[in-house]
Amino acid sequence: MSSSGFRAEGKGDNPYIYVFAFVSGIALSFAFPGRDLSFLAWFAMIPFITLLTDCSRKIAFKAGIIFGIPFFFGTQYWIYYSINHYGHMNIVLSFTVILLLCLYESLYTGIFAVLTNYISEKSVLPLVLTAPTIWICIEFARGYIFTGFPWSFLGYSQYKLLPLIQIADITGVYGVSFLIVAVNSVVADFIILKKRQKRIPLYPSVPAYTGAVVLIILISLSFLYGYHHLNKSETGKKIKVAIIQGNIEQDKKWDTQYQESVFSTYISLTKKASTAKPDLIVWPETSAPFIFGLNKKYTERLIDFQKYNKIPLLFGSIKVKSKKNGNYKLTNSAVLLNNNGKEVYTYDKIHLVPFGEYVPLKSLLFFVNKMVDGIGDYVPGNSFHSAKTAFGNFSTVICYELIFPSLVRTFFLKGGDFLVTITNDAWFGNTIGPVQHFYTGVFRAIENRKPVIRAANSGISGFINSRGRVIKKSELFKREVLISEITKDSEITFYTKYGDIFAYLCIVTVALIVVNLMFYPRSRFGGKKW
Repeated sequence: MSSSGFRAEGKGDNPYIYVFAFVSGIALSFAFPGRDLSFLAWFAMIPFITLLTDCSRKIAFKAGIIFGIPFFFGTQYWIYYSINHYGHMNIVLSFTVILLLCLYESLYTGIFAVLTNYISEKSVLPLVLTAPTIWICIEFARGYIFTGFPWSFLGYSQYKLLPLIQIADITGVYGVSFLIVAVNSVVADFIILKKRQKRIPLYPSVPAYTGAVVLIILISLSFLYGYHHLNKSETGKKIKVAIIQGNIEQDKKWDTQYQESVFSTYISLTKKASTAKPDLIVWPETSAPFIFGLNKKYTERLIDFQKYNKIPLLFGSIKVKSKKNGNYKLTNSAVLLNNNGKEVYTYDKIHLVPFGEYVPLKSLLFFVNKMVDGIGDYVPGNSFHSAKTAFGNFSTVICYELIFPSLVRTFFLKGGDFLVTITNDAWFGNTIGPVQHFYTGVFRAIENRKPVIRAANSGISGFINSRGRVIKKSELFKREVLISEITKDSEITFYTKYGDIFAYLCIVTVALIVVNLMFYPRSRFGGKKW
């Protein structure tokens, strides 16, 4: 059946577009880490994008929603685990919350569908130019609006395709997302070519073929650029790092009955790691089972251990920022103790997790308190400073912060040698969440050309070099000591220096096209009303 057979007539209640949108969304979700059918990303969107050119704007918006819900749910369903197990919400309500989140995110794919439909109807521009450009706009917006949630970016599906994704040091992860949508779109261009020629007087066949040729050239250049970087020898100095994966059960971490056991576990594993004489030992996020500085007993014991062990230790801990009217203001922090047990660097987490570390609009959402009972409100940090040590300069990001490309690059604007990220993904159980979270580090490594050291309480911990290659990683829910050498990299990339300029160019391009079609319908982009 030709795509014209799917055209929504009258009120536009033809169901085919919704079916294909839904199937496209499901297929695309299987391309991501955890399922790893990454090849699906390159053609899963073809039916969805093709049918967007032959329906009303209202139908396009609904199709975008129906595409988005299975896509986002398939890549983010795992969030239910923390709500159900630690937020004490029943399973039905937990999944309802996730569906509401996915419905919100699907508004963005709805907007993508409407804009793609509008520009396709009103102009002679090929989909290969417009659809990927619009997609980058909605990915970028999703990463910033309402504090942002930049999960499920299409580029992440290609974390294994190292020769292609090296362009991220110029465009960020957005450049890879662009190429994926462009490949889907250029196929759609050929499917609808004859139909557009019939509908649009004198519609040229050149744009579709030209778009395909340009896209082939872009992908070829991307691969050449990638192979060039992958074949470059690493010239930086090597350092040895040990990661301690304590695998402490989430419901025991803050139970005072287990405080001594948790502390002893980390000390014991650290002693084991010390036999390899690493330059740095890293514990995960909030690995210290006490508030560092406030709990004198365990603070002094840790400092005494450092004086004995004589190896720099970076660990995650809650710290007291201030005290007012008997209430403590806390920070989620990373603390570096030197060989003599002196605190020489502290980083306070800047981008806190909504409803996890604080409640946004707390005066309005007073009823949410019970969902975060025992977690409390944390105070965000405000400094992008680095640790300066004898073995190199590094920056730290904590958990959720790793998924924000622009935040990570800010740490390296003045240079640096490597990135340490500490996290606790035990919140999400044995789901695909921790797997996806780990592999976002591949893109942060490439974007900034910085090796990444990742310490996770229950996994996945590991080492990623500055080309995005995973050197070593741990298993989930296993107590491990992970030791590896990394090669420091002091390069400041185009992406580090200039940030999301590629995304901004996409936003400007879409804005200019829409304005042109709205106010100058007879321009070279448009023409007669078809």
